[in-house]
Amino acid sequence: MTALLVLEDGRTFEGEAYGAVGEAFGEAVFNTGMTGYQETLTDPSYHRQVVVMTAPHIGNTGVNDEDDESGQIWVAGYVVRDPARSPSNWRSTGGLADRLKKEGIVGISGIDTRALTRHLRERGAMRVGISTTLSRDDLLATVLEQPAMEGSDLVGEVTTKEPYTVAAEGEHRFTVAAIDLGIKRNTPRRLAARGVTTQVLPATATIDDISADAVFLSNGPGDPATADHAVELTKQVLDRGIPLFGICFGNQILGRALGFGTYKLKYGHHGINSPVLDRVTGKVEVTAHNHGFAVDAPRDRRSETPYGGVEVSHVCLNDDVVEGVRCLDARAFSVQYHPEAAAGPHDADYLFNRFVEVIGA
Repeated sequence: MTALLVLEDGRTFEGEAYGAVGEAFGEAVFNTGMTGYQETLTDPSYHRQVVVMTAPHIGNTGVNDEDDESGQIWVAGYVVRDPARSPSNWRSTGGLADRLKKEGIVGISGIDTRALTRHLRERGAMRVGISTTLSRDDLLATVLEQPAMEGSDLVGEVTTKEPYTVAAEGEHRFTVAAIDLGIKRNTPRRLAARGVTTQVLPATATIDDISADAVFLSNGPGDPATADHAVELTKQVLDRGIPLFGICFGNQILGRALGFGTYKLKYGHHGINSPVLDRVTGKVEVTAHNHGFAVDAPRDRRSETPYGGVEVSHVCLNDDVVEGVRCLDARAFSVQYHPEAAAGPHDADYLFNRFVEVIGA
């Protein structure tokens, strides 16, 4: 079945339907990972985004019952060049196309994803539509009616409805309250491996709901400028001197709580191969990313905030974007990327050790 992809500037690609039939709309972003597509699809941070995979062959290992990072697929639509004809892997329990169809995810295959990626790099992330039923003109008109990602408050659509707990493995050491802004399953697992019990709380949690040794701010979708409740909660955590660690969206929330602004990147960082310099150790990490916004903090000097001195601890070596902040007078730090690395390299796994050290200090 023929499918169309139309960007808000009118650029059009024709291909074949992949997954469900119908229409899909969202912000077009490209992911540079060569593997980990199942984790990408189920990452809540991709809510309301149409993901373009730059790797040409997708679906080779099928899907399984173990690699989901949440309870459902969150991407709004999916774009690949050459889908696997027949998956082959000892862990596979089915094909990717069937999984997309089952969850109603409309996709398109057989298009020049390299040309589409270059277009997004040059013009920036933009609204997009995929359809197996509409004409080009009708699809474009509907795309232009869609909301932009800037100003979108999406955390409430992905957060857990009820608190739940992930127990520590082996001897219990600490308890962490994780504010679910779009958390992935592997984060509590990485904490559990260090003897940490994680209490996952809804994004609506208040300071009175927190009775843990520390607080974790998770990844998540949308514009951090809309997350006023999370920012106020973070300020209260800092006021009480509770240790805090944030990643991705959580990094932006901590940045706002410290008084910094946030801004929309041209096309964001999405993939599992971004080089980041840890200014504390001088080491370069290859890291997993999924963000379209960043913290606007000075990279060349210490900043004075209501919570003491703060410095930029990590920077992206591709474009000098702030990738982490560190409080010098409070037990709080954050990074813009995903140390839980699902999927992705394990270079940043040490950050969970650093968090445990901060809690125990």
